[in-house]
Amino acid sequence: MNSKLTKEEVLHVAELARIKISDAEIAKYQVELKKLLDEVEKINDVKGYDDDILIAPWDSKTHLREDVPGDMLDPKQVIANAPRHSGNFIEVPVVISEEE
Repeated sequence: MNSKLTKEEVLHVAELARIKISDAEIAKYQVELKKLLDEVEKINDVKGYDDDILIAPWDSKTHLREDVPGDMLDPKQVIANAPRHSGNFIEVPVVISEEE
């Protein structure tokens, strides 16, 4: 079994992570990433791993309250409590930018 990844594999991982790495770092990560992947691969050796996967340690029978419509909030009161607004719209910070 090979003890390190190829240079191309390391560069591919770096590209996926959107990071630039030097030649010295490539050599380092060829060994380090291989060790990490070997440890993760050990999960496949666990007996019965796929038989009955436990997703949560509790019963999944959740009891939710009935959704009952209520009175609509007064738009003027809502806008009055908003830190920034434009007309009837509440201004919020940009979460997703179109720039890369």
